[in-house]
Amino acid sequence: MTLLVTLVAFENLGVNTAMPRMVADLDGGALYSWPFTIFLVTSLIANVLAGRLCDHRGPAFGVYTGVVLFAIGLLVAGLADSMWVLLAGRALQGFGGGTISIAIYVMIAYVFPERSQPAAFGLLSAAWVLPSLVGPAAAGLLTEHASWRWVFLGLVPLAFVGALLLLPAVRKLPTQVENNEAVRGGLVPAAIASALGIAALTWAAEHPSLATLLLGILGASMLLPALFRLLPKGTLVAKRGLPVTVLARGLLAGAYTAMEVYVTLTLTSVHGYSPLMAGLPLTVGALAWSAAALLPARNPDADRLVFVRWGFSLLAAGALGMLLVTPAWGWGWVAFIAWIVASAGMGLGYSSLSVLTMRYSSLHEQGANAAALQVSERVFSAVLVGFGGVLLALLASPQRPTPAMAILDTAMALVAVIGALLVRPRRAAGPEGTAA
Repeated sequence: MTLLVTLVAFENLGVNTAMPRMVADLDGGALYSWPFTIFLVTSLIANVLAGRLCDHRGPAFGVYTGVVLFAIGLLVAGLADSMWVLLAGRALQGFGGGTISIAIYVMIAYVFPERSQPAAFGLLSAAWVLPSLVGPAAAGLLTEHASWRWVFLGLVPLAFVGALLLLPAVRKLPTQVENNEAVRGGLVPAAIASALGIAALTWAAEHPSLATLLLGILGASMLLPALFRLLPKGTLVAKRGLPVTVLARGLLAGAYTAMEVYVTLTLTSVHGYSPLMAGLPLTVGALAWSAAALLPARNPDADRLVFVRWGFSLLAAGALGMLLVTPAWGWGWVAFIAWIVASAGMGLGYSSLSVLTMRYSSLHEQGANAAALQVSERVFSAVLVGFGGVLLALLASPQRPTPAMAILDTAMALVAVIGALLVRPRRAAGPEGTAA
């Protein structure tokens, strides 16, 4: 599991660092947010498919198929000669990464007893340590002195090595079988509809016209009904138990991701940082995430929602700190401090929400509820990243992003405050809620 997460972490941090250069080389400035958006929406579809199939066949499915899809996506993106080919590669990476993430969650539920699960999810955060130390720096050096293509191509051999090492162990896991009527009942079409709805809304907002206005209305009409199918009943009204846990994951991860994808752009365009230097805040942020995740991991009896509320609070503080970075008169070095604070909040809240989801899930719903958690994360991340892209297209540009980033950081601080208010620590926890 650690090997898989390490591989995905290298790719994630590398892409964030190299994105300004690869978009410039492929003449894709108008589509700057789309390599992130397409990854998120295809991950959403993969989450639903993998969740139900892991419940039906066990987590081996995710390992077998996820790594292969992810590796093919790396090849396609690394060899891309246009922005559209790059987007195709990122879509395949999204399918692979979304499948892998669900398989890992189900493996933890299979292997670890409940009291040990906080430590297991903490281990996944620790898997980001090595990539965070060398990933952005390596991606920056490759981008400056070789080519951004090696950010993708260099990971392909590691993907297959990881698969070879993991498959013998995965085969030993038990196979769980359940009635798979939920798949036939419309969850997969709902996942596809939500992904298409997000894509339509993002495109319409970034290319405003009468025709795209109609496209945006169509996207919204596809997305909202689909969410009622994909998320646990009561999620959108923050019902306590599993629903508010799923909602909180979307708000937390969405706000963080929306800011993260524009950190390197702000530092390179506004403050003239090199790709190597612009990637360093991501390095220290990932280390802060991993370090903060140790606190809930070492306190398995503490209320997880207390950690989640602290996580939202730190995320809000980090977002407000980024407001001192976005203007030309601001200080680029503040990004290091702000991103440490925001990432520490993620370390406290992210794995705690994973633990809560597994505790709220009966044995035959672990994959489905893990998928709902990831769907929430993907939907909110895609929408909020797209919101940043809209601001960039309407109010600024990749060369002068300050007005857009100031509004984005303020809005994400507000999202984090709302999340902190919705999450209320409880006296006791028990299974509650099922995936709709």
